Amino acid sequence: MSEAITNVPDWRVTLDGKDLTERMRPRLVSLTISEKRGDEADQLDIVLDDTDGGLAIPKEGALLRVQLGWKQGRDVTPGLIDKGSYKVDDVSHSGPPDQIRIRARAADFTSQIRNRREQSWKNTTLGAVLQDVAGRNSLTLKVAADLAAIALPSISQSRESDVAFLRRLGRENDAVATIKDRHLIFARKGAGTTAGGNALPTLTLTRRSGDGHNWQRQKRDGQEGVTASWHDRKGAKRKTVTVGKADNAKKLRKVYPDEVSAKRAAIAERDRLKRAPATLDLNLVLGRPDAYPECRVSASGYKDEIDATTWLVSEVTHRLDNGSGYITDLRMETAP
Repeated sequence: MSEAITNVPDWRVTLDGKDLTERMRPRLVSLTISEKRGDEADQLDIVLDDTDGGLAIPKEGALLRVQLGWKQGRDVTPGLIDKGSYKVDDVSHSGPPDQIRIRARAADFTSQIRNRREQSWKNTTLGAVLQDVAGRNSLTLKVAADLAAIALPSISQSRESDVAFLRRLGRENDAVATIKDRHLIFARKGAGTTAGGNALPTLTLTRRSGDGHNWQRQKRDGQEGVTASWHDRKGAKRKTVTVGKADNAKKLRKVYPDEVSAKRAAIAERDRLKRAPATLDLNLVLGRPDAYPECRVSASGYKDEIDATTWLVSEVTHRLDNGSGYITDLRMETAP
C-alpha cells in the first residue's frame, strides 16, 4: 500500500455553527489556510466543485470554522486541530467546469481594529496601554509580566489604526503582537505562546519530512550599534542615545518623547540586527496542523549550518486538495 493511501488527511468545516463537512467532502477541490505572524490577518481559501449547480453561494460575513489533521497514517498523528474562525469576504463563481471560490479572513480582524484613532497616554505602563487597545476591540489580553511592567512616561497614537499601533509597539519592544481566537497576545519575539498562554511546541523536522527546502544567508550590514533621538522638553532640544558601538551606528528615524523610550527602541533594534540574517523555507509532504507562526523548529539532515540553528516560524501555509493530499509550507527565520 502506498504512502499516499496509508496517510489519510481529515478536515472539518462549519458554517455559522452548522457542520458542512460531509456535504463539502465530495465537492472539495482545494482548501488553503495561510497563517501569519503579528498584525496580518490569517486567510482561508476554499474551492468547491459546482458542476451540477447544487451549491448555494455563502453570504458575505458568514462565519467559517476549520479544523485540519489526519484520519490515519503511519507517519502522522491522527486527530483534528482547530485552525480558527474566518469571515467570508470574497466569493466568485466561474466555469466551466463550474466552481465556487470562497475567500475568508480571520474573524478577529474587524473593521474597527483598522480604523485610525487619536489617543495619548502619560505616566502609564505598556500593559495598561495594551489593555485599553484590547478592551475597545473586545479582546482578552495575554502579555508577559516583564513587558506589561515597562514604564511609558508618554506615548501617543496619532492617526494610526490599532493594528498599526500594535505593530509599532511590537517593533519598539522587540516583541510580536498577535491576534488569535479573540485574544491579543503580546510576547517577546520567539516566546511562542498560544491564545491560552501555553508555550507552543518545538517541531522536530528531518530531511525526509519534506520534498523541498531553500536556505539563504544574507550579508550582515556591519552595524553593531543603534542611535535613537528623543525630545528633551525641559531643554527644548533634541538629544540622542546610542546602544552598542557608536561607530557606524544605525540611526532610527522616529523621534521619541523621552530618553527611556528612545533607549528601549534602540535596544530592540540592536537585538534584531544581532540575529543571523538567515531564512529557511520547508515544503512538508505530510501536513503539520500543529505548526503555527512563532513555533520553534529543530531541523536535521541538512547542512551543518542549518541543523545547528534553531528556527522560528514566521508564516505557515496549509494546503489540502483532492490530488496531492495535505501538505504544509513553512517560512522561517533564525530564532532569537
